[in-house]
Amino acid sequence: MTSHIMPTYQRLPITFERGEGAWLWDENNNRYLDALSGIAVCNLGHAHPAVHKAICGQSGKLLHTSNIYGIAVQEKLADALIEKSGMDNVFFCNSGAEANEAAIKLARKYGHGLGVEKPAIMVMEKSFHGRTLATLSATGNAKVQQGFAPLVEGFIRVAYNDVDAIAQAIGQHDNIVAILVEPIQGEGGVNIPAPDYLNRIRDLCDRHQLLMMLDEIQTGIGRTGKFLAFQHNAILPDVCTLAKALGNGVPIGACLARGKAAEILTAGAHGSTFGGNPLACSAALAVLSTLDEENLIESATQKGDAICAGFTERLQNNPHVVDIRHKGMMIGIELDAPCSDLVKSALQRQLLINVTNEKTIRLLPPLIMDGQQIQQLVDSLSALIQDYTGQS
Repeated sequence: MTSHIMPTYQRLPITFERGEGAWLWDENNNRYLDALSGIAVCNLGHAHPAVHKAICGQSGKLLHTSNIYGIAVQEKLADALIEKSGMDNVFFCNSGAEANEAAIKLARKYGHGLGVEKPAIMVMEKSFHGRTLATLSATGNAKVQQGFAPLVEGFIRVAYNDVDAIAQAIGQHDNIVAILVEPIQGEGGVNIPAPDYLNRIRDLCDRHQLLMMLDEIQTGIGRTGKFLAFQHNAILPDVCTLAKALGNGVPIGACLARGKAAEILTAGAHGSTFGGNPLACSAALAVLSTLDEENLIESATQKGDAICAGFTERLQNNPHVVDIRHKGMMIGIELDAPCSDLVKSALQRQLLINVTNEKTIRLLPPLIMDGQQIQQLVDSLSALIQDYTGQS
């Protein structure tokens, strides 16, 4: 049958019709264990009762008015995010790319306020910040940029997890006004930097009057065992972007700012037709409440440790396993050769995984995954990796 959808995805040969918790069922009623959560979106799993109730309740009252009016539920969500993050204010949009677009615009306006004619933002190799033209230009992946030149100028790129390279670049360029970085690189291969990496970036930003901007789109909303990943480092950025798990599947993004950064975007400087509408904000409030009520953020650390301990025990003698790394329930298993075929092989075993940066199996299980499901994930994927690498 001819599809009228643009072929922008290499879709797997499966369609899911319903879900519950960590499970998904296809159109033939086969059940799959979801260890990807819609790429870090469904932290509460599928069809969570609290999110369902919030969406149904709000849809029966009001879906949209416009940001030219006050939106009470948006104000309530903003209050909750500021309380949990330590930031000062928030701009709501519809996606991670839009949140990063807001951060990029904010940084440029900040630079112009300092008298910098052509402000530049420092970004990292292997980073991923979105697929709009500006966020694509900020992304450190030549493959996804291919065919879209001329890219947006104003980005200076250095190696990830290399503070000396950052300091050197600051010394070489007098127009850098901000540093945009992921606390952990997701698309780049679940790359976890040195424990003091963010602290040292914070120090450099303070010394040179730069905005520290953290892309927490994949790491945020409890994924790493803290509400936001930067909270492991006891610091505060100037700007922080969120999306993905904030609405558990309902599209919503947020750009949070603090201090001098919170005063930059004023009336008319930025906007969004659908950003922060009542439906999305109601879903997000249900997510935040549920994370607290079910103690899911704290348990993400223990669950992530248990998953990685299981993989380490099962795969420690496999010479093709280069590394097993994690922070909370953000997990990467790096092999010594490209392994994208594992995604289809896992699907045949009714397990949903992902491979990123060609060689890294990326796992982003829902935070509600229980002990039995964790064991099934470890058993099934370990056996698959052993078979795939000829170690069974």
